[in-house]
Amino acid sequence: MPSQPHGGRLIQRQQEITKNPCLLEEAASLPPFPLNEREACDLEMIGSGAMSPLEGFMSRPEYEMVRDAMRLPQGPVWSLPVTLSLKAGMDRPSAGSRMALHDDSGTIRGMIEVEDVFDADLHLEATRTLKTDDPAHPGAAYLLGLTGTYVGGRITSFRRKAKELYARYRLDPLETRVLFDALGWRTIVAFQTRNPVHRAHEYIQKSALEIADGLLLHPLVGMTKDDDIPADIRMACYEVLLRGYFPRYRAVMSVFPAAMRYAGPREAIFHALVRKNYGCTHFIVGRDHAGVGNYYGTYDAQLIFRDFKPEELGIVPLCFEHSFFCTKCGGMATAKTCPHPPESHIVLSGKKVREMLAAGEVPPQEFTRPEIAQILVGWASGRSKAR
Repeated sequence: MPSQPHGGRLIQRQQEITKNPCLLEEAASLPPFPLNEREACDLEMIGSGAMSPLEGFMSRPEYEMVRDAMRLPQGPVWSLPVTLSLKAGMDRPSAGSRMALHDDSGTIRGMIEVEDVFDADLHLEATRTLKTDDPAHPGAAYLLGLTGTYVGGRITSFRRKAKELYARYRLDPLETRVLFDALGWRTIVAFQTRNPVHRAHEYIQKSALEIADGLLLHPLVGMTKDDDIPADIRMACYEVLLRGYFPRYRAVMSVFPAAMRYAGPREAIFHALVRKNYGCTHFIVGRDHAGVGNYYGTYDAQLIFRDFKPEELGIVPLCFEHSFFCTKCGGMATAKTCPHPPESHIVLSGKKVREMLAAGEVPPQEFTRPEIAQILVGWASGRSKAR
């Protein structure tokens, strides 16, 4: 059966606003609190139960415990702070007050009951959670651009199903659990990515399916770096893969509405725990998971799982080495299975693929499926014409 939620129960702080219009009227009467893009993603994740056992944005004790020890005060493992930043020019709210949470378009996305307002050392947070405060790191740049004052408290998030992007694939943790039960899956492996799918991804997904009943393709569609390929293009690539290259009823897709932190090892733990809340029993951890640049070792995101007892995490990491197409073997392989030298391996970096696409070149079928390559070439061509 699907895994138990982290902390023992699924925390849902979400209301379907069309069924509770009075809540929207109530929120409209409260002082506004603007959310940045990451905070809007976090609000949705907390509300849906994806971040169980969190009930809101972190108070000082929660924040400091997570920052320093990767645990919540009650004991459960939690690897990344989930915070709400006071914006420049705002008055400091008082504990006990309530505020309406607005996204950058002015839409009311929920409410917060303020419990704590505190100042944080953002450089310390960056070095502890990201292992760097280098502003060239996108996660550090985000943190260092904040005011340094956080507001903690329980939230209520508003959902508008009819207006959601990728509504067909936008399943919350309760819905994925129902789906897994309906499919009869007892073991479910999740795959996380913010990049277009390629043959190396497909290889480890199918390898994982050899030991699990089903696969949850869970592409991230929240905030990413400006140079990452857009979510709609990545989704089109995954639809090709599901239609043509996986057995029916063995793989499903749902979007993951989180923002990227690019926190490497700590984010790998976070991604695993959140997938546990969606009902998954296993989680694929590949090379340089959630990494960026050269800030983390190639397999640091796998090694960090050794710091915790299996029962503390409650989800099994499936750790894969870097895979490639070997011209001698005639198929996909890793260093564990292939005896041939590197010159027999077709390995394309993300940078190399972007260069090929910019030049109008089609990535080879040993790297990605032809139909997916055409989607990427079409996107790159449209992008270059728009410039």
